[in-house]
Amino acid sequence: MFELLTISFHDLLNPEFYINNGGLWVLLFIVFAETGLMVGFFLPGDSLLFVAGIYNQSLVASLFGHSTGSDFLDLVVLWLLISVCGILGNAAGYWFGHKSGPFLFHRKDNLLFKKKHLFQAKEFYDKHGGEAIIFARFLPIVRTFAPIIAGIVAMDKKKFWLYNFIGSIAWVFAMLFAGHYLQKIILMKFNFDLKKHLEIIVIGIVVITTAPVLYKLFFGKKDTSGIEDPYKKA
Repeated sequence: MFELLTISFHDLLNPEFYINNGGLWVLLFIVFAETGLMVGFFLPGDSLLFVAGIYNQSLVASLFGHSTGSDFLDLVVLWLLISVCGILGNAAGYWFGHKSGPFLFHRKDNLLFKKKHLFQAKEFYDKHGGEAIIFARFLPIVRTFAPIIAGIVAMDKKKFWLYNFIGSIAWVFAMLFAGHYLQKIILMKFNFDLKKHLEIIVIGIVVITTAPVLYKLFFGKKDTSGIEDPYKKA
């Protein structure tokens, strides 16, 4: 109980903290929460999966008592389990958005909520459809709210499930295998152990994945006056 009180916000953003203190079960829950539950937007999804690729053997062993004995098979096991959680997380987000769509679309603006963002999201989904679900997987914060917005704008369920599946499989594969094999390559060629410099991983991934979002947010202003409210009463 007292150990929980010593957890800092820095710990919550540190992917190694979850692996050392919760193992695979905590990792699976975080992926589920970050890909569909509004409260999970701050969780370190990308960097956590990248680091999970480095610690693949210990994570599999934490679930089955031992690893498979093959790095590749360990990665495949993690890939499948985490992908399922990512798919279910997005599904939960879509369901929430679909059920609460009218309320969110008609909610008044305040300090934390701007309706113009919903109109921008509708325009984006109207133009790009399911691709939004795939690309959102690779963008922090955006991946949390993308399935919710998909539900709000009433995206076709069959399309959502198809792109949800593809997006989760691709995202988890890219992060896990990149983490595992980049660690091996960099260690072999440069004698640089990423396990001892995880802060570099976190900073690098955050910069790469958030730069496009920040640019769009601050420099990509659009006129949303001509976008129709999908829940407007006739």
